[in-house]
Amino acid sequence: MPSRLHPEDQKRVDQYLASPVHQVERRPFRVWILIALVVGSVVGLGLLSRLLAQLVAV
Repeated sequence: MPSRLHPEDQKRVDQYLASPVHQVERRPFRVWILIALVVGSVVGLGLLSRLLAQLVAV
């Protein structure tokens, strides 16, 4: 997709994005940790709801 900016403006944008401030090292994304957190949250909230239901029913 061609840029809608003028070439001079695009050059300034490229220089800005290439500056060291915007070059942050990041750890690789680990999908299994995200899945474990989601499953753990769902199971934990399910157990909490069952516990609260038991307390209310008594």
